[in-house]
Amino acid sequence: MDIIKRLADEFKIRREQAENTVKLIDEGCTIPFIARYRKEMTGSLDDVVLRELFDRLSYLRNLDEKREQVRALIDEQEKLTDDINAALDKAETLTEIEDIYRPYRPKRRTRATIAKEKGLENLASFIMLQLASEPVENEAKKYINAEKEVNTAEDAIEGAKDIIAEMISDDADYRALIRRLTYKEGIIATKASDETAESVYEMYYDFSEPVRKMAGHRVLAINRGEKEKILNVKLEAPVDTILSRLENKIIRKNEYTADILKAVIEDSYKRLIAPAVEREIRNDLTEKAEESALKVFGENLRQLLLQPPIKDKIVLALDPGYRTGCKVAVVDGTGKVLDTGVIYPVPPHNRVEQAEKLLTHMIKKHNVDIIAIGNGTASRETEMFAVNLMKKLDRELFYVIVNEAGASVYSASKLGSQEFPDFDVALRSAVSLGRRLQDPLAELVKIDPKSIGVGQYQHDMNQNRLSEVLGGVVESCVNNVGVDLNTASPSLLSYVSGINGTIAKNILAYREEKGKFKSRKELLKVAKLGPKAFEQCAGFLRITDGEPLDSTGVHPESYAVAQELIKRCGFTAEDIQKGGIKGIGKAVGNMEKLAKELKVGVPTLQDIVKELEKPGRDPRDEMPQPVLKTDVLTMEDLKEGMLLKGTVRNVIDFGVFVDIGVHQDGLVHISQICDRYIKHPLEAVSVGDIVDVRVLGVDAKKGRISLTMKI
Repeated sequence: MDIIKRLADEFKIRREQAENTVKLIDEGCTIPFIARYRKEMTGSLDDVVLRELFDRLSYLRNLDEKREQVRALIDEQEKLTDDINAALDKAETLTEIEDIYRPYRPKRRTRATIAKEKGLENLASFIMLQLASEPVENEAKKYINAEKEVNTAEDAIEGAKDIIAEMISDDADYRALIRRLTYKEGIIATKASDETAESVYEMYYDFSEPVRKMAGHRVLAINRGEKEKILNVKLEAPVDTILSRLENKIIRKNEYTADILKAVIEDSYKRLIAPAVEREIRNDLTEKAEESALKVFGENLRQLLLQPPIKDKIVLALDPGYRTGCKVAVVDGTGKVLDTGVIYPVPPHNRVEQAEKLLTHMIKKHNVDIIAIGNGTASRETEMFAVNLMKKLDRELFYVIVNEAGASVYSASKLGSQEFPDFDVALRSAVSLGRRLQDPLAELVKIDPKSIGVGQYQHDMNQNRLSEVLGGVVESCVNNVGVDLNTASPSLLSYVSGINGTIAKNILAYREEKGKFKSRKELLKVAKLGPKAFEQCAGFLRITDGEPLDSTGVHPESYAVAQELIKRCGFTAEDIQKGGIKGIGKAVGNMEKLAKELKVGVPTLQDIVKELEKPGRDPRDEMPQPVLKTDVLTMEDLKEGMLLKGTVRNVIDFGVFVDIGVHQDGLVHISQICDRYIKHPLEAVSVGDIVDVRVLGVDAKKGRISLTMKI
């Protein structure tokens, strides 16, 4: 297979783009580095496309490896023919290759192998040739052999039928036909194990849907219901159609063999083929559903990580709790912990006055700007307490409800105990909540992405694949934003292109021993960070008070070009530190002509100009800002028709969950998102979006809120 041509065709790119991208990947370049600093070679493919291309390249290479492996295994048996070679060359999926190999795969002892041991292979061939001119029993009598337990002609025919059934089952063309028909006309049907039991799967207690129409989230829901033994799931294939098509392909007009072959075909399909095809199709549906869910999870995670930071604000964070109290942490604009404490303003303690006294003292002492309240246990009561306190203070103060998902994972982790060895788990969680509001990306990278709570059915998926995809999203976000080399945590550094966990720790050790990095070049003195790693990481690491270009996204390999550009346009490098060289874009003139003179590609020159205009620009600044609140809203306050502003917390296949400030996210069904038809909610909204909604209905008993964005 010409993999380069295949990639070029599938991704609708030039062969040269595909060839260059594969070359860069094989040289050990990371996706963020290729996307940002090798645009001339890839034709400016973005990192999303590059990751898809990388996945497809891996699949096609595995496919080729499997193809050659199967070819060698069949050749070892001296059964490799031109037809088999051609079929292997033509195969485009691992399933097709497995089908070709099936007849040659070493088998456990089956009914067919037992029949062959009894010497009935020739009788099977006789029946398959369909040339009998008299009853098959007459031929079968020749195979009676008491020693081999073939006592009658009927015994011989039954054994021959087993051999033929396996031959049909092993035929790749027949399997492909059955698979196609089952996909096209099959139905997934589910029933409840106990129809009287209440569960979240009630809509699937008596459910059926064509295989080809099964939505991914329904596939995953049914799988989970089956795993929990609440649902019985069956794939109902078009049996009559399948048997009829097989009979038309296999049976010729011969009165003596037709009925035998008809029975064999039915046995082969029902006993040998149908169970395997059902497994294959359900596995395929699951795989596609998981990939679709992974894309949604990945996009949600991207939007969550790229939420804008609340810069230079002092935050008082509250991690609510009943019996153990509410943990308090004050963090300054850089995330440094200024103060901590514990208050008990909610049941069962209700020490409101004491809590108010402590918080008032902290707020005034540290000039707190914002209160961050975790959305977990006791959150509503803590919010009510905080709002009442804010009304008593003679200063402008806002609060934000912060999603706690994953905070407890961080708090109990080795990293959490290393950062705050003297804090208990809940206090670490409070600090994490405050920092999460200040800089979501820097704090969330400390948590396993699976625990952040913006996916669906993530615990049912292939965990290796999930980690791989989500890790790629985090890596993409970190490198897209850039990292301050002198303040970044090892967790953040480990996601930078070319830097692994070991190198991240070595950077921290170097920083602690030698002090702040003065220049990017100094990175080469870090243990295990060689020239290749430097090439991959340098452009994504920033130093704010050193060489001016070190504070930008310009790669060190392009410094000479950048310096010449600055000089030609009448500026100096020091102008970068004055907030950027605002007029350099206009001063450039003809970009293509200048790129040729500077011997650099146009995309790279354009990127250099952007960086010089706005050094270290943060793409998160363009995202919607968090909603800052001053008063509380409860579920009881909600009325049908009420208009509210909310924040999108999670996007799933059938809708979006919106936080409207009542501690129970409302659901906007996909049909209520917009007036135009959309296949998926992500076409219209993303996690973190601030949206206007209208209340459609409230079910306080079940804790459900229905919303619409069609206002």
